[in-house]
Amino acid sequence: MFDALTKSAARNIFYGGSLAFLLIFVSLTAQSHFYVVQKSTAHAPLTESVARGKAVWEKHACIDCHTILGEGAYYAPEIGNVFVRFGGDKNPAEARDAIKGWIQAQPTGIPGRRQMPHFDLSAQDLDDLVDFFAWVGKIDTQNWPPKVSG
Repeated sequence: MFDALTKSAARNIFYGGSLAFLLIFVSLTAQSHFYVVQKSTAHAPLTESVARGKAVWEKHACIDCHTILGEGAYYAPEIGNVFVRFGGDKNPAEARDAIKGWIQAQPTGIPGRRQMPHFDLSAQDLDDLVDFFAWVGKIDTQNWPPKVSG
């Protein structure tokens, strides 16, 4: 091998490596951009009811107990797939009623279980919150969480 690295060889290695990493960076950026465009929620734009449901979510600080798309507290189940867990992919109307009923029935009073507090939500707030859950359920999460149970 070489006993010493010449200035021109070091310069060529530096420029060649910099160019290679720049090309890799640009290609990964382009790939992620095209992935986001293909997998975005543009097919499910925000409606007024979804925006109001998000406001209900924020007003009652649901993220203090629940996670949504992996973010938040891990005290209560993931909300990103709650619509699917209640069968919304098979029967959306039945899932909507089941989720609303579950929220209204809290706290259950079952000993030894974590209890969700009772929020005195109006029928409109419940409908909007379920619309928000349904919208979040359509986001491509790349199979997160790994279990449907949340």
